[in-house]
Amino acid sequence: MGRKVGIVGSGFVGATAAYTLSLLGTCHEIVLYDIVPEVAKGKAIDIGHSTCCFGHNTTVSAAETPEQMQDCDIVVVTAGVPRRGEMTRADLLMINAKIMKQVIRDIKKYSPNAIVLVVSNPLDVMTYMALQETGWERHRVLGMAGALDGSRMAYQIHQKVGYGAGQTRAMVIGEHGQHMIPYPEISAVGGVPLDQIVDRETMDQIIEGTKDGGAEIVRYLGTSAYYAPGCAIAVMVGAMLDDSRIVTPSSVMLEGEYGYHGITVGVPVVLGSRGIEQIIELELNDELQKKFKASVASIQEGVDILQEQGFF
Repeated sequence: MGRKVGIVGSGFVGATAAYTLSLLGTCHEIVLYDIVPEVAKGKAIDIGHSTCCFGHNTTVSAAETPEQMQDCDIVVVTAGVPRRGEMTRADLLMINAKIMKQVIRDIKKYSPNAIVLVVSNPLDVMTYMALQETGWERHRVLGMAGALDGSRMAYQIHQKVGYGAGQTRAMVIGEHGQHMIPYPEISAVGGVPLDQIVDRETMDQIIEGTKDGGAEIVRYLGTSAYYAPGCAIAVMVGAMLDDSRIVTPSSVMLEGEYGYHGITVGVPVVLGSRGIEQIIELELNDELQKKFKASVASIQEGVDILQEQGFF
């Protein structure tokens, strides 16, 4: 597989992902594209300057038009607008769906063999939209969800136990949003199950801290996170380019798994050169099944809004 990565959207998240990829030397070429060409150009130059410090051969450039992003192996989509106070959920969905529609059409035209990694919010609905617009096999279109939420949960675990930071493995499934499902029962520190390290009260605090992770950053910075999302993107892109077949939760189209059809939601998958190599089905108890059902219902509500507005 080649090593060319396109990133649509050169804001904080897209630029941080590009910088992280270049720092790691993950790919040979990174192309940034933004609706404001000067932003992509300036950040591409700045990141390009930094690559000399690390001795990697990664080149970073800016595309002024979508056709200049042709023949990418992976395209990361971070483009979209954040929700503002006067916006309804339907407003935000329609605005970002229109942006996504055009972005995906350009990807389909100029990088027809690419894998698409969706990061734009609302993530699960945007992943669904990208699949509808491309008509591609589901293994080639996925959303970055649990890789970020899992890292936030791992942070919360370390804050509580105080050890094993590099050995913490956390699992988060479901919607990338208010209905996400941190899954401490199958999370661990150094291979030791979390429920054998902390009590129920602490576990509940970890769950709430994970779900509040993004909002907490907004409260301090006045804007959403970008370092952790950028790193999560880099991990997923690297896994696909290297065919390393890591397990990470991602938003994917279910076709019978977990008892659902035709909806995109976060579940653990194996990532490799084809994108999604395998979907892993977990055995969910009754409580988790209810939470998973609520996640699916929330995502379906967003899909229904687009359908009602005549989007599909």
